[in-house]
Amino acid sequence: MPVQGFCWFLCCRQGFNLLGRDYGEKEEEESFELRNKEDLTRNGRGPLEVTLSQPTRTANGTNGHSLSEVPDEMKSLIIEKSKMGLEEDPELLVKGWLFREVRGSWIKQRCYWFVLSQDSLDYYSSSERGARRLGTLVLTNLCSVIWPDKQTFKETGYWSITVYGRKHCYRLYTKHFNEAVHWACAVQKVIDTKAPVETPTQLLIRDIEENKFNPEVVDNMYQHNPILKHTQSPLYAPLLPFPYSSLEHTYHSGKGYATVREEAVKLFNCLQQLECARDPVPLIQGVLQTCLDLRPLRDEVYCQLVKQTSCTPQPHTAAHLRYWQLLTCMSCTFQPGPAVLKYLRFHLKRIQSQFPESEMDNYASFIGEALEKTRCRECVPSWEEIQVLMGRQEMLCTVHYPGPGSCQLHISSHTTANEVVRRMLEKLGLKESRNTFSLFEQNAHWERAVGGSTIIADILTRFENLSAKEPDSDSQWRLCFKLYCLLDADAISVDSIEYLFLFEQCHEMVVRGQLPACEEDLQTLAALRLQSVIGDFSTHSPCPPLDELFPGHMVEARLLMPPCAPPALLPATQPPVQGCPQRFPGGLLGGTLWNHTATAAHKQKVEQDLRLRSRLKEEAAAIMSTIVECWKGLAGYSRRDSMTAYLTIARQWSGFGCTLYEVDFYISSTGSFSQKLWLGVAATCVSLYRQGEAEALESFPYGQICSYGVSDSNTFKITAGDRDLLFETTKLTEIMQLMNAYFSAIRRQRGRGDDVVSITEGTAIEVGFHHLPPTPTPTLLQLPSHPV
Repeated sequence: MPVQGFCWFLCCRQGFNLLGRDYGEKEEEESFELRNKEDLTRNGRGPLEVTLSQPTRTANGTNGHSLSEVPDEMKSLIIEKSKMGLEEDPELLVKGWLFREVRGSWIKQRCYWFVLSQDSLDYYSSSERGARRLGTLVLTNLCSVIWPDKQTFKETGYWSITVYGRKHCYRLYTKHFNEAVHWACAVQKVIDTKAPVETPTQLLIRDIEENKFNPEVVDNMYQHNPILKHTQSPLYAPLLPFPYSSLEHTYHSGKGYATVREEAVKLFNCLQQLECARDPVPLIQGVLQTCLDLRPLRDEVYCQLVKQTSCTPQPHTAAHLRYWQLLTCMSCTFQPGPAVLKYLRFHLKRIQSQFPESEMDNYASFIGEALEKTRCRECVPSWEEIQVLMGRQEMLCTVHYPGPGSCQLHISSHTTANEVVRRMLEKLGLKESRNTFSLFEQNAHWERAVGGSTIIADILTRFENLSAKEPDSDSQWRLCFKLYCLLDADAISVDSIEYLFLFEQCHEMVVRGQLPACEEDLQTLAALRLQSVIGDFSTHSPCPPLDELFPGHMVEARLLMPPCAPPALLPATQPPVQGCPQRFPGGLLGGTLWNHTATAAHKQKVEQDLRLRSRLKEEAAAIMSTIVECWKGLAGYSRRDSMTAYLTIARQWSGFGCTLYEVDFYISSTGSFSQKLWLGVAATCVSLYRQGEAEALESFPYGQICSYGVSDSNTFKITAGDRDLLFETTKLTEIMQLMNAYFSAIRRQRGRGDDVVSITEGTAIEVGFHHLPPTPTPTLLQLPSHPV
């Protein structure tokens, strides 16, 4: 009996397979497909007529309903699909047996006869003429093909290709790799030959553009096409065409996004939620973040917002104005494509003519002006910026400058660093200065020059995000206005604020250990700093900590002493006598009990660290005592006298004025150095220093430099005469920007034009080299280094 039952089971299974091949499974047909422009033209329909046609079977397998039962939103997205059967004998490109993945069945794969034509990929129950067609996937330029991969072959033993259509996805399998590649190439070739698909929204946008000077025709379009008007019902498909693909092949799938088509529909739902949201800012930020990550969705959101702000039943309510607020934020963040931009501008003018002197009119004017200035943003607007944009106002930005001073400026979402620099020059009376200034991003430990074309709102947003991640006070970021290139030091008045900039930035260089000087000079500089900031010594005067006056590495240098002899080893760990074998290399109890030697070494290290910290405090107290004594001797010095004396001592270094960048590696035709060096970029030359040494190893005047640029990801190359110098550094951008700024200033002085971008005019870094003619360089004074 068991054998008979097993045979009966095999016969039944084979019978089911034959039935499946002969009759096939009832597959869901395409409910509709978007036709291209050429198909519409052949049918002879006018620009205002969007023909609707119900399919014989809907996507869920039920019979189609009458046209009147279809929601208005679906009507506007359905275009008639021309069907073609086998009896029309189309030109067949490829045909053959393939396995297809079948879902919802205990049989995972079934073999069908597939036929590829110029219009579709069909499969039939058999290869005989007149066989029943089981399914059709209409091929348009939006379809996509996933090629066979080894991973699927290892898991299933089959080579697979996947064809994505609007409603269906065909996963096809074959045991032969060449056959899979042949099918994939053939399907992709058909897709590539298809004309671009246009959705009803695109067709109507084009018709509106063509008839924009005929208001009656345009009004008729809005009246007879629900896709153009505000709706309370959901959207079932995007307004613009997007490729059909899987989640694995979409943009930023690692961030939790679905396919672009699905995200477009979700965004419309988010837009509708704005009407009833208590706080719209999180929703607005979410929409903007999605558009930032998924670039193709930007035009889609613009079209959805135009739709929701057209023919609104209650246009003056606060709920409806939420759409205008989001449209305002979009216009200050992303620039739409040319076709959508024209459509948007027409919409704004139409709203202004329909609702003059209203809130919608005010928003439309603001959006129109913003679109003239908007460039694509690097960051989504911050909470503060969105709140300001919702009220059509400007933000308040605080810009600090050397010393305790700061300025507050009103900025928009389009204000660049160049504009802030110009306004700071006017505010501080520095417009006549021949020196170059720049904005810097900085916190307690780091700073970087800001490119002139950088949008300030992006920097403030980045500061907000960093502060949320690192609430520590030392990690708080700010904008600072500082000297960048000093080209004329003699013209700086001692009483001017520019002289204060010079003094403050020189002191930053000293504290960070970038001024090679003896300990006595450093102590004198610290005393002069106290005299300039506090005034005459007093026991009641608050004294700043030592690390704000004196370089910390000098305190540690005083603790360096010759290494002590190592302690005597225990007998169990003494090296064996020459010629005698060591019976227990690790000790008799090594590895079984706590090693007494390791315990003693750990205890000795802890004690040594405590002694080191104690000595460090003693040395710091001694240095501070010496500085205070020197400070007492400066009684009567004015602030100006203290700053002048300070800068006089600092100028004794021959490299005073250069900006130092740490270089990890250096190679030239004459030799190489693997130790850390300083690359100094000044107004007249580029020099190389050993850290802590006053004399330069080599110096290259700009007149001898033929070219400079980025050699690879972390290597900077300078060609001086017949020598090539390679520097391995993480400061490629900063070095390139500063050298560009110096060469630009030199050429402007000589009247040769500004063909090299300066830091205050842009930050575009060319991956390559600036080739420079070897010309004599004018005598220029150097800039005191600001921190790297």
